[in-house]
Amino acid sequence: METCWWVLWWRLLVVLAVADVGLAIDEYSRADFPDGFIFGAGTSAYQVEGAANQDGRSPSVWDTFAHGGYAGGPTGDIAVDQYHKYKEDVQLMAEMGLDAYRFSISWSRLIPDGRGNVNPKGLEYYNNLINELISHGIKPLVSLYNFDHPQVLEDEYGGWVSRKMVEDFKAYAEVCFKVFGDRVSHWTTVNEPNILAHGSYDQGISPPGHCSPPFGAATCVHGNSTTEPYLVLHNILLAHASTVKLYRRNYQGKQHGLIGITLYAFGFVPDTNLTADVEAVQRAKAFYLGWAADPLVLGDYPEIMKRNVGSRLPRFTTEESELVKGAFDFLGLIHYMQVSVKDNLSSLSLELRDFNADMGAQIMMDHDSYFTGFPVRPRALQEILEDFKQLYGNPPIYVLENGQVNVRNTSLIDVARVEYLQAYIGAVLTAIRNGCNVKGFSVWSLLDVFELLGGFQTGFGLYYVDLDDPDLPRYPKLSAHWYSHFLKGGIIDSSANVELASNLSSVTDLRSQRSSY
Repeated sequence: METCWWVLWWRLLVVLAVADVGLAIDEYSRADFPDGFIFGAGTSAYQVEGAANQDGRSPSVWDTFAHGGYAGGPTGDIAVDQYHKYKEDVQLMAEMGLDAYRFSISWSRLIPDGRGNVNPKGLEYYNNLINELISHGIKPLVSLYNFDHPQVLEDEYGGWVSRKMVEDFKAYAEVCFKVFGDRVSHWTTVNEPNILAHGSYDQGISPPGHCSPPFGAATCVHGNSTTEPYLVLHNILLAHASTVKLYRRNYQGKQHGLIGITLYAFGFVPDTNLTADVEAVQRAKAFYLGWAADPLVLGDYPEIMKRNVGSRLPRFTTEESELVKGAFDFLGLIHYMQVSVKDNLSSLSLELRDFNADMGAQIMMDHDSYFTGFPVRPRALQEILEDFKQLYGNPPIYVLENGQVNVRNTSLIDVARVEYLQAYIGAVLTAIRNGCNVKGFSVWSLLDVFELLGGFQTGFGLYYVDLDDPDLPRYPKLSAHWYSHFLKGGIIDSSANVELASNLSSVTDLRSQRSSY
């Protein structure tokens, strides 16, 4: 068969791109990874399920936030309708060759009032999804929380700003352990609590959208940016640790699962070679990652945070420190991009300070990259994994989100995503060979979903979802074929090529084909 022009074009671009990013490993296959290493892909409940008003589900803070005008009008009411299309999606996973599917449970769907009675329809849906995955040999990697507690708890006592959330979260988690735990091998409690606390309670850019002037989004009507981020992260750590204690005491021995929490990590580099910027990188690491990782591993917040934040940073009692320290069997890691850091110690002289001012550093970020694509800097991920090895005792790490964004369009030839994944999976292998204790890797995301930043304007998916078709059909992108090629044992190198059907170039062509079936 004659090679299509775009296959040659893609091959050339991959060769040039890999040469440009300077991969530590320029050829590898799945066989190079340790036995038992898990490869998967992920989504989360509000972003993928839809059926927001069906079968007894109550509104979550995500619903309220989205309906408040976030992302220019679109919401997750329908999302990409995995609630009704889960069997089709699991079939796609099986055909791709995934070991695991990472998804979250909607607290509002399972326990609509936040506490008390379990919704039978919610229970049925998650049982069906888990059973469908297992019947296809796919492990469920389950997150209990992804920015989406029931709105009723937000209305009652403010959600995570209240210590009451600790007990309600633990009770919700116990229901999940009881009804699903016999089939779930990996649990994570809260997704990226460090980003949740900062983004949702200081900047106001994610649900429930808290902030206060002069900080954060102009649309915030609730919150206190100077105190709430620290209070929220503290309460999340206590809820997480209490849940881990419960799981270990009552369920782990008979269910044999593992439990952890998922943290977000930027890659940081100094904006210049000046000593001040180099030192600012260390503060940024302490504030963004150490804020959660230090208590979990060492039992307390970083010293620089205690000094800079002062009395606004909650303190752990001796008992709480002992509870939080070591409260994980593994740590989940989310990483997408490297940013530069510039010294800003002058912010510490401000009378009114938020998280960014307390850090005394300025994150130099190209916000357009959240739409146009992240720069490919795989060494940033290697360095983060090396930090976990050197600073935190080399705990088991699962990279649970990593992937490339692009403006949502009709192109299925996502060369940039292939380039990105090839580089970052190679970086994970390099880290493993350097002694880092990495156990798994999950691509974000399986499908183009309703994104936290950008709604439906952007996409991370291995599969394109045609939102203009009421059936919401899924179409594999080049990256889906590439990932499947890798998962099924194919060699990945600078000239790797997956032979694709010639109709992959546009969704328009695919629509025409569907109409002729």
